Amino acid sequence: MENVKVLVEALPYIRDFHGSTMVIKFGGHAMVNEEIMEKTIKDILLLYFVGIKPVVVHGGGPEISEKMEKFGLQPKFVDGLRITDEDTLEVVQMVLDGKINSKIVSTFIKNGGKAVGISAKDGLLVVAKKKTIRKKMGDKEVELDLGYVGESEIVNPEILEILVENSFIPVISPIAADREGRVFNLNADVVAGHIAGALRAKKLIMLTDVPGLLSEPDNPESLISRIKLSELEKMVDRGTIQGGMIPKVESVIIAMKSGVEKAHIIDGSKEHSILIELFTKKGIGTMVEH
Repeated sequence: MENVKVLVEALPYIRDFHGSTMVIKFGGHAMVNEEIMEKTIKDILLLYFVGIKPVVVHGGGPEISEKMEKFGLQPKFVDGLRITDEDTLEVVQMVLDGKINSKIVSTFIKNGGKAVGISAKDGLLVVAKKKTIRKKMGDKEVELDLGYVGESEIVNPEILEILVENSFIPVISPIAADREGRVFNLNADVVAGHIAGALRAKKLIMLTDVPGLLSEPDNPESLISRIKLSELEKMVDRGTIQGGMIPKVESVIIAMKSGVEKAHIIDGSKEHSILIELFTKKGIGTMVEH
């Protein structure tokens, strides 16, 4: 009976979500731990088989750093962005497109899903431009060159729409190119936000290694389960959002200002976190709404 009650509780959500597109940013332990990855992919496939159209975006920071060190390259970061020279870019593409993307796709296939691996440069899905940042150095503000680090300039979702409408699950790595064919490494969180916005997705789901958005960054018990977009923007302005949560919140704001209905920030290392968040009244992480 307990199982039946769970299904009955989920029914209104399944009915509401049927036929809708959801963009899922794969990250944290859900990506680096093979057991958690497989369980997460099975949960995404459950969404797929009840009529939801999932689009998956992934990063791969820890694996890139590990591979760089094997090649004698020292990872360097500025404000959480990896400084990417030519050698580093080669490793980034090797890990993201060659290893992680392929692993996620093959795990989908193994569990009965029709997944297709692409990078953000395929079909000019994301047209990139070089990203620069300005930092205060003493009395002067200087522009820092991060190498082959890019940001989204335009998103052309046609390739994703073709795949999704033909019952494929796109799995996207954040490697994009500009119109001259120069390749750039982009932040996967922000790419997910831009893609969700371009697709007018019903939901953007960010998988992380923390319970969700916290009112006190060092206190896991201070989870904010629901928050309005306007309040989230105020938190950003106050400097409450810190560290690795900054690009995730930036992604949520980009997506929702582009027409995404709701966004969720959840702990991907917790078993069935996606299903609990989407199909139960209480949820498990943070839901951002208009």
